[in-house]
Amino acid sequence: MNNTQSCYSIHYEQTSAVWELSSLFLDLIPFQHDALVFCCIGTDRSTGDALGPIIGSQLQHTFSFPFRVLGTLEQPLHALNIIERHDQLKNEIQSPFIVAVDACLGDVNAIGSILIQQGPLHPGKAVKKQLPPIGNLSIKGIVNVGGFMEASVLQNTRLHVTYSMSDKIVRALILAWQRHLLKGKQNRNDYTDHYNRRQQIGYADFR
Repeated sequence: MNNTQSCYSIHYEQTSAVWELSSLFLDLIPFQHDALVFCCIGTDRSTGDALGPIIGSQLQHTFSFPFRVLGTLEQPLHALNIIERHDQLKNEIQSPFIVAVDACLGDVNAIGSILIQQGPLHPGKAVKKQLPPIGNLSIKGIVNVGGFMEASVLQNTRLHVTYSMSDKIVRALILAWQRHLLKGKQNRNDYTDHYNRRQQIGYADFR
């Protein structure tokens, strides 16, 4: 794991990536917040830009993950609707804590890196679109190389890379939520279902 000015970087193929990501999420995401929202940005029309919608769909279909999710394969959150849906969210929920998730482009040596940083991300930056920043915490996945013909590069990104990174992020978020619940039970000395949850976490695939 690399840490540069509070920007954490973990490659999705490294050993124990899921566990390390979950530890960061556990520290940085306020799971106890009354209005925790995950905004998963991107479109299913581009293999590289589908990172967010894939994550959103998987989180939404996970029964044990109780938080609101915007941006799925069925209803993507993209450049054409993000301002309207973000404003709508702010009108519906007072002071939400938004975790923003999006794909991005970077150096060739950084492809596959998952970046976690406090503060908003700037959607559309990779394809030179001017959109307002979104999020209190950002999760970005570098899916391909940037610097030229960004829209075409995103459209021709290998789906394997996008899907594999999405899988690691989703598993890490779910694991972080489980660890948060377990931590709360330990703090309250409430051992109801404690053993079963600990076994579930203990036998998870953290790679």
